[in-house]
Amino acid sequence: MSLKAFGAKIFAAYIQRKVDKWANNPIATQEKVFQSLIDAAQYTVFGTDHHFNSIKTHEDFTENVPVRDYEALRKYVDRMVAGEPDILWPGKPLYYAKTSGTTSGAKYIPLTKDSMQTHPNTARNAILSYIAETGKTDFVDGKMIFLQGSPIMTDKNGVKLGRLSGIVAHYVPNYLQKNRLPSYETNCIEDWEQKVTAIVEETYDQDMSIISGIPPWVQMYFEKLIDKTGKPVGELFKNFNLFIYGGVNYEPYRKKFESLIGRRVDSIELYPASEGFFAYQDSQTEKGMLLQLDNGIFYEFIKADDFYKENPVRITLRDVKVAVNYVMIISTTAGLWAYNLGDTVMFVSTKPYRLIVSGRIKHFISAFGEHVIGKEVEQAMLDAVQGKNINVTEFTVAPQITPETGLPYHEWFIEFDEGAKIDIDAFAKALDLSLQSQNSYYFDLIEGKVLQPLKITTVTKGGFNEYMKSQGKLGGQNKIPRLSNDRKIADFFYS
Repeated sequence: MSLKAFGAKIFAAYIQRKVDKWANNPIATQEKVFQSLIDAAQYTVFGTDHHFNSIKTHEDFTENVPVRDYEALRKYVDRMVAGEPDILWPGKPLYYAKTSGTTSGAKYIPLTKDSMQTHPNTARNAILSYIAETGKTDFVDGKMIFLQGSPIMTDKNGVKLGRLSGIVAHYVPNYLQKNRLPSYETNCIEDWEQKVTAIVEETYDQDMSIISGIPPWVQMYFEKLIDKTGKPVGELFKNFNLFIYGGVNYEPYRKKFESLIGRRVDSIELYPASEGFFAYQDSQTEKGMLLQLDNGIFYEFIKADDFYKENPVRITLRDVKVAVNYVMIISTTAGLWAYNLGDTVMFVSTKPYRLIVSGRIKHFISAFGEHVIGKEVEQAMLDAVQGKNINVTEFTVAPQITPETGLPYHEWFIEFDEGAKIDIDAFAKALDLSLQSQNSYYFDLIEGKVLQPLKITTVTKGGFNEYMKSQGKLGGQNKIPRLSNDRKIADFFYS
């Protein structure tokens, strides 16, 4: 065992003890975070407007601070971006993470001195939890690759502006820098296809032990590696044994990944966003990700089924239940208050609090009241490929409300491996039966002849990448929505 590996083992045990301390005292930890947030921001413009000096309880908070998304918070953000201090949080932010907005162009998410360090620290802790649980440390001596956005930043009224993954790249610890790939110059390439090609050239003959990124873009990297060398990824990188990912569920990609790698590798799921680093997979044997309760983030939850009702109930961690779909609401040391991320989550455990990301509150199909969510279509896909020699590259689902003939249906756009022999009708039936078993509303609509069973439209190789390119979202932290309640993505494949 190398000195670095030995040190990692000791440090992992130390960090795990700290994590266990707050994870075993979740309610007290969150109450402490809540009070510290209110105290810190009571003299800001937002804190003054919302009477923070009189807020003592969660009930006070819900009475004074409504749930907002970015657009509703924008009047404060715009003042902050214009250069005013003490708007949402004391002082000015260190950075703005630039993300794609849905209705008004770019969004500027603040990262403050208090919030910034939680991003690299939580990513580090995820790896240390893996070491503490498994005892595996050999990978720390190999090369590590993080597929991420450009680290180049611009200036926005005296505050640095960039993509989150590019900002975080500046916080990689010195002891990892010599093991880290690709080079700074390659990381700065903006065009994703050029960037991946350059990464392949820099890494195909290296001893890669950790690879990290969003699954669809890592898949592109693996395919280009194989095109160049003719060898499976696991043969190129004999010590590659840990894949770290976030952004989308890995399970629909796992089978494809294992065929590209040539073997199964351990994986760690992360739940980062520009707004905060919320959870990470802390166990290789337990389902879900450990919610980060001591990270300067106070969490509230609203049942997804109630979210669009007038005055839905906001609950804290104390009252959440397992297997209920919630919209997650956050208040943070970056100055986001009762902020709707748009994500939906389900708890799989409350001792400790572990969750899965079940989808997006705006990404669902309910053209006929079925309210099918991302978790359900992903599970249907897993069930359909189970035990079959079928690899799915990517997929999305949309409603077909006005077909030329027959009843309406859900249309699944699926990109299979080239050359695969698939009985499309049998595959569609397997998907449909799984979806019916998960969603009683969908079952009733099929049984009642309101909908006909789903249909599959195959997408040619590279079709989803072409769609993302057409939207200016190829690579980086972007991902294909699993489902939508309109035909905007579907129409691209018919154009």
